[in-house]
Amino acid sequence: MPKFQYVAMDSRGKEQKGTLEVASQADAINRLKEMGYFPTKVIEAEKPKEKKDAKKGSAPSGSGGGGKKKGVNFNIKIPGLGGGVKTKVLTTFTRQLATLVDAGLPLLRGLRVLQKQEKNVTLRNTIDDLSLSIEGGSTFSEGLAQHPKIFNRLFVNMVKAGELGGVLEVVLNRLAEFMEKAEKIKGKVVAAMFYPSAVMTVAVAILGLLMVVVVPKFKQIFADLLGDGKMPAFTDFVLSISNTIKDRTILVGEAAPMGLPVFPGPVIWGIVGVVIAFKLGVKTKKGRWLWDKAKLHLPVVGSVISKVAVSRFCRTLGTLVSSGVPILQALNIVRETAGNVVVANAVQSVHESVKEGETITAPLEKSGVFPPMVISMVDVGEQTGALPEMLLKIADTYDDEVDNAVAAMTSLLEPIMIVFLAVIVGSIVIALFLPLISLIDQLGGSGEGAGGD
Repeated sequence: MPKFQYVAMDSRGKEQKGTLEVASQADAINRLKEMGYFPTKVIEAEKPKEKKDAKKGSAPSGSGGGGKKKGVNFNIKIPGLGGGVKTKVLTTFTRQLATLVDAGLPLLRGLRVLQKQEKNVTLRNTIDDLSLSIEGGSTFSEGLAQHPKIFNRLFVNMVKAGELGGVLEVVLNRLAEFMEKAEKIKGKVVAAMFYPSAVMTVAVAILGLLMVVVVPKFKQIFADLLGDGKMPAFTDFVLSISNTIKDRTILVGEAAPMGLPVFPGPVIWGIVGVVIAFKLGVKTKKGRWLWDKAKLHLPVVGSVISKVAVSRFCRTLGTLVSSGVPILQALNIVRETAGNVVVANAVQSVHESVKEGETITAPLEKSGVFPPMVISMVDVGEQTGALPEMLLKIADTYDDEVDNAVAAMTSLLEPIMIVFLAVIVGSIVIALFLPLISLIDQLGGSGEGAGGD
């Protein structure tokens, strides 16, 4: 009899792993359900013999093909799962499926309809696999759990709660709204930062061209015009910066055809070293915590990141609890999807507090991440029994604050960039004109002397 390795969650949301010796994967899933577990992964420990096992353990309704489909469902590898489905595509799929189910269409038929019109190859193949899973006797949430790279734990657990409560279409609509609002906030931040980033990139490229190509040519011209005359101090300063950038910072060495530098300079190597050290440091537990904490306290940007984190926490927890997911399991999911180690640690403290029968408010206050207003509203929600509604109201409020903060940040960056570029470009222009003014003064002095003679 084959052995099956499983990964499942218990009633408290804790992950459990082990091995079962049963006839088929379907039997393994049934056994896990009897044990009170929610299976997220079931695979055969040895080389699969799906066809033989499916025939031996087939259901009495002549479902030899059905057993085969279940075997395929657990062992097939969908190509391109790693990031092959964008959030926008997944949101559209969720919204359309909710509409079809709400209209009275059976879930399996709705999946087949969406499969035919889906253009994304990865999602289309995944929908086909979900359909096979349901045809084989699995629930929709069990099928979703087999594709963790596309459907995260939040998605799977909300669908499971919807199935148990008989409100799958309601939960799917909530999921679609959740993803739409999250994508909307992300889109606004990205769009707001695109203009400043584009302007700064073009500005740095132009300044680099001026300092590496244009200014050095003027140095030779000034040397020929002034001869032994002294170069103005400010012009000499700008020329020395240009030489440093040209010969030390970006590239060093001379190329044959155009005299352009060809070897990476020490500053480039220094920047590369800093980037590599940063990436390696962030991968460590301590480094990630320090970086995530620093992000929450960055000037200007830190307030936006903090508001986004609070909004994400409140919306995720409120959506899960309102959909019927147990609070401890919901907190585990929120911790995994927090996106910030500092916030995740705070959620872990909340989980431990609730597990001991205490309130959510105390650990939130101790974390120092959540503002007093959020803590007060959560406290009121706990006392009145309207915690999910209160969390969603907080999320809506902070979404509006993120919009205002992003708009204020953008309006602040634009004049700063304009002044910065004006000062830099103006300084270069003045530095290049000073020798000409000195030359004109010398010529004027020479002309007056000649006239006096």
